[in-house]
Amino acid sequence: MKNMSSRVDDSAEFEVLMRRHNRMLFRTARAILHDDAEAEDALQDAYVKAYGAMGTFRGDAKVSTWLARIVANEALQRLRKSKRRDTIVPLRTSGSPEEIDEIPEGNMSKGPEQSAGRAEMRRLLEKRIDALPDAYRPVFMLRAVEELSVEETAEVLNIPAATVRTRFFRARSLMRESLASEIDLACEDAFGFAGERCDRIVAAVMARLRRS
Repeated sequence: MKNMSSRVDDSAEFEVLMRRHNRMLFRTARAILHDDAEAEDALQDAYVKAYGAMGTFRGDAKVSTWLARIVANEALQRLRKSKRRDTIVPLRTSGSPEEIDEIPEGNMSKGPEQSAGRAEMRRLLEKRIDALPDAYRPVFMLRAVEELSVEETAEVLNIPAATVRTRFFRARSLMRESLASEIDLACEDAFGFAGERCDRIVAAVMARLRRS
């Protein structure tokens, strides 16, 4: 379902919608919040908001982009409420190269030899994504892992397309320092959305919708 022109009133259809986009939306929330539990909570709240706002969706963009924007907004609100907003680089900046160069790179030290196979590469990739500066991590997650376009990523994060390009370029440079040519192989399985987590989120949201 790439586009949707009417409200999803059938809870069964909404469940299908959640399962179809769960992994991408969880990755979006986690890239911003940097915490699994917080990301799950944010995703559930975002789904409830999205269900109530289906009537406002006019099909101008893909439903996945529309949902990701709701999830990103929810995650950012949680970040501000937790007072961690003061310790991270604001996402809504002009994104000039000068500003980005001033962002500390964090713990991006060289990783071990990539010799333990695909599973080890996935673990290493997740660790390196977590180590990206806060301003770069959501951009990298949406562009490299979820393969959203520049325009879609800009819409989700509410930043200029030029900022997306600059941050993604810098993030890939940082990643290459550790992962080199294995990065494309590992992206496919990064932050795998396990069936248990998928079921837990869907069940919790469906229960909330039934009570509403």
